[in-house]
Amino acid sequence: MSLEEAQRAVDAWIQEYGVRYFSPLTNMAILTEEVGEVARLMARQYGDQSSKPSDEGRQLGDELADVLWVVLCLANQTGVDLTEAFARNLEKKTKRDATRHYDNPKLRPHEGE
Repeated sequence: MSLEEAQRAVDAWIQEYGVRYFSPLTNMAILTEEVGEVARLMARQYGDQSSKPSDEGRQLGDELADVLWVVLCLANQTGVDLTEAFARNLEKKTKRDATRHYDNPKLRPHEGE
């Protein structure tokens, strides 16, 4: 599914099941909440925090999809074409960072890698 298709699918779902979009400010708060859920899961699965019973059954893919959903909602309701915006962003990063990461000694492989 392309970004354009995803934006259309979210819009169709909102129109059929969601009644209307939440306000952009509400969606920004929801996005923050969803990113927090990703952070919590990452800290427990890949970091040093131990899991709690409430973490059982949570999947990183599901949490990331929740973040994407809200980003798509925000794009739709603010008139952002994410396909176009992402292409511009990729071009900007490519021009700006063409050698930046190669020149970063922190990113060089460690001994034995």
